[in-house]
Amino acid sequence: MSAPHPRLFSNQFQTNRSASLAQTDDRLPQMHATTILMVRKGGRVVIGGDGQVSLGQTIVKGNARKVRRLAKGSVIGGFAGATADAFTLFERLEAKLEQYPGQLTRACVELTKDWRTDRYLRRLEAMMLVADKDVSLLLSGSGDVLEPETGVMAIGSGGNFALAAARALEDGEHDAEAIVRRSMKIAAEICVYTNGNLVIEALDAG
Repeated sequence: MSAPHPRLFSNQFQTNRSASLAQTDDRLPQMHATTILMVRKGGRVVIGGDGQVSLGQTIVKGNARKVRRLAKGSVIGGFAGATADAFTLFERLEAKLEQYPGQLTRACVELTKDWRTDRYLRRLEAMMLVADKDVSLLLSGSGDVLEPETGVMAIGSGGNFALAAARALEDGEHDAEAIVRRSMKIAAEICVYTNGNLVIEALDAG
C-alpha cells in the first residue's frame, strides 16, 4: 500500500486543527454586554451606562466607564461591547468629528462606512449611542445609523429593560436624567450583566 501523500496529510491536519480551534473558541467565556440608555426630553439629552464587565459567569470589574464626552464636550456617547473595540471606535469617531465639525450625522455615516468595509474595523464588536444638542443616533458595525422615533434609545444586554422603563416614564413629570436613573435602576435589578454603578453625561439640547 502506498503511503498517503504528505501534502494531503498536511491539509487534513490543518483542517482538523482549524475545526478544533473553532470549537475551542466557541467554548471560551465571552465578555457580556452592558446597558446604555439615552433619553432626550425637556431641552436636555442624557446618556447613562452601568459599570459592570462580566466574563462568562464572573464579574471582573464593577466600575468601568462606558459613557464619555467627545469633540471637546459637544458630543456624548456610550458603548456596549468589547471595551478595546469601543475605544478604537470612539477614537475613529473623534477623528471624523474633527473632519466634519458640528456635523454629527455626517461623521457617524462616514464612521460606519469605514466600520463596515475596513478589514480591521469590521472585526470590532460593539454598538454605540451618540448624541449632540440636535440629534441622537445608534451606530452598529452592520452599517446602521439610526435616529430614534421617540426621545429614547437603549443598547446592551439590559437595553430592552431600560428602554421599556424609560418609555413608561417618558410622558410623566420626570426630567431626562431622572428617567435615565430610574430606568437604569430597574434594568440593574433584572439583568445580571448590569449593575447600579452609573456614569451619566448630559447636554443642553436644541
